[in-house]
Amino acid sequence: MTLTTSLDRSSRINNSDRLLQAARNEPVDRPPVWIMRQAGRYLKAYRELRQKYPSFQERAETPDLAVEISLQPFHAFKPDGVILFSDILTPLPGIGIPFEIIESQGPILRQPIRSQTQVDALIPLEPETTLPFIRQILSTLRQEVKGQATVLGFVGAPWTLATYAVEGKNSVDYSLIKCMAFREPALLHRLLNKLAEAIATYAKYQIDCGAQVIQIFDSWAGRLTPQDYETFVLPYQQQVVQQVKATYPNVPLALCVHDSASILHLMSQTGVDIIHVDWTIDMAHARKQLGEIVVQGNLDPCVLLGTQAFIEQRTLDVIGKAGTKGHIMNLGQGILHTTPEENVAFFFETVKKAV
Repeated sequence: MTLTTSLDRSSRINNSDRLLQAARNEPVDRPPVWIMRQAGRYLKAYRELRQKYPSFQERAETPDLAVEISLQPFHAFKPDGVILFSDILTPLPGIGIPFEIIESQGPILRQPIRSQTQVDALIPLEPETTLPFIRQILSTLRQEVKGQATVLGFVGAPWTLATYAVEGKNSVDYSLIKCMAFREPALLHRLLNKLAEAIATYAKYQIDCGAQVIQIFDSWAGRLTPQDYETFVLPYQQQVVQQVKATYPNVPLALCVHDSASILHLMSQTGVDIIHVDWTIDMAHARKQLGEIVVQGNLDPCVLLGTQAFIEQRTLDVIGKAGTKGHIMNLGQGILHTTPEENVAFFFETVKKAV
């Protein structure tokens, strides 16, 4: 692994198709790079804007604010991907599950889903009616990046949205939804099916609005046994992927699951184009398990708290193990809010110089 100067590489760095090419397993000059939660609290500009607009939902659902926040890391670091600033729960009110986000607590759902009557009352998602701000945000992002980056949309997966719907808030042990799974599985399957229908609709809407890649977050599916993942997660991930691909077969879909080292073989059965790999497994081992599937990741976010020499060493190690094709460089999970901005800038420059 060697490094060249920015000047030597400048003519090739400005390649707006790089992330899409890598997502389609096509050759690229270097790994494309973006980072999970790249628009967020570690950025001084974001913290200043948050003081003016303390409501997360206002920031995420007001097009001008969401576009500004989405573009903050683009202006600062020129990543190869710019991701929509939003939340995985955003479509839930559109199907009949209201929520609010409290800064110190996270999402709060004051009427958690616990009964068949509640599940039966959920309605199909009509995003043009209930989520019109998404179209304005994504279409504006496509215009603003001027072809210099790929615009990514994202959705939450059925299991993870169900955990919030049933638990009513963030959880440590997920005991309420697991109780439903093990005592009333038919009820949970009904809920998961309705969520899968809504998520597929939402993902297709984002693509229609301008998203070029869709990231699917099933954040809490890694807290299940492989057996329960096969029962309550995999079929509904597959349902979402199949429905999206039926309309948009050429739009790459990526899947991210926290704590996924033991279930990569199941994630590969979903039909997605890209598997996000966290830092709990060596990238070379993940490559062996996943074969030809494109991988994304998997630098430990805490590496960006280290020295620049350490950041460079670990970043190039991941790139070397991932190989020269079918890899999108990223963190294993979201960036920590305590990360120095200068370290983020150094990380991006390290990837951009990698050969």
